[in-house]
Amino acid sequence: MAAKTGGLGRGLGALIKDAPVAASESIAPAGDTARPTPGPQRIPLAQIRPGSWQPRQAFDDAALAELAASIREHGVLQPLLLRRAGPHYELIAGERRFRAAQAAGLTDAPALVLDVSDQSALELALIENLQRADLNLIEEAEGYRALAEKFGLTQEAIAARVGKARPTVANAMRLLELPPPVRQLVAERRLTPGHAKALLGLDQDRDREALALRAVQEDWSVRQLEKTVNRLKHGVRRARPRAADIPESHIKYVTDQLHQKLGTGVRLQPCRTLPNGRKAKGTLEIDYYSADDLDRILVLLGLSGEL
Repeated sequence: MAAKTGGLGRGLGALIKDAPVAASESIAPAGDTARPTPGPQRIPLAQIRPGSWQPRQAFDDAALAELAASIREHGVLQPLLLRRAGPHYELIAGERRFRAAQAAGLTDAPALVLDVSDQSALELALIENLQRADLNLIEEAEGYRALAEKFGLTQEAIAARVGKARPTVANAMRLLELPPPVRQLVAERRLTPGHAKALLGLDQDRDREALALRAVQEDWSVRQLEKTVNRLKHGVRRARPRAADIPESHIKYVTDQLHQKLGTGVRLQPCRTLPNGRKAKGTLEIDYYSADDLDRILVLLGLSGEL
C-alpha cells in the first residue's frame, strides 16, 4: 500500500456535512458536497444494489465470515453509505459490511443516504477504503484512473481530493501499465510496489511476466530484481576482439609449412587482443586418422611415438 501523507485530505467528515436535508432522487452535480438525511436510517438490504464506483474488488471469504459472525452478535455498528438510484439504493461505501450482513441473515442495516454526484460517490468510496487500508495497491490505482478518465481530473486534483501526494498517485497509476498477471501478483501482495516499479523498467510484457513469476518463486529482494532487469535492458557487454595478433599472410605461411612437414590437415586460429587488453586464446588443430598416424605425427614433432 502506498504510504499516506498525513491523513486523507478532506476525509469523510469533510465530504459528509452535518446539515440535515431530505434525500432526493436526483444526483447532485459533480463536485457537490455529500449531504445525508438526518441520522442513520434502517434500510432493507433487499433494496440495496452494489455500488457502481466500488474500487474494492477483492474480498477475503474468511474475513467476511468472521465479520458476519460479529454482526450476528452485535449488529452492524457503522452505517453503510448509500445514495438513491430510482426505487433502490446504491451502495457507496461499506460493501464488506453489506455482504456480511446478508451472510448473517439480517434483513436491514443502518445507513446514511446521501445526495451525491457520481464523482463524489467514487471519492467517498475511495476515501472510506483508504482510511481503513482496505484497498490493495491495484484497486487504489484503478480508483485513481476512474477519477481521471471519467471525470477528467488531473493527478494533482486527484491527490488533493484523496489527501495523497501527487507522486504517490502517479506511481500507483503507473502500475496499471503492467500486464494483468503481474498486477494480480501485486494485488495479492506477493510482489511489493518496489518489485512492480522495477518491472516497469522492461518494455516487453512477456519479460515482465517471466521475471515477476521468478521473483515470487525464488523470493527475490527488490535489489535482486533491479539487477536482473538492468542486465536484460542493457545486455551483457562483451568485449569485441580486435584484429588477430598474427597477420593473415603469416598464418597461411605457417599452416602451409606444417601441412608439408606433417602430411595432414592443419588449422591455425590466431590469438587476439581484446579492448580491455586481455588476450583471447588461439588454437592449433592437427588432423590424424588412427593411432599409427598419431605416432607418426608425434615422431615428426620430436616426441615419443609410443602410446
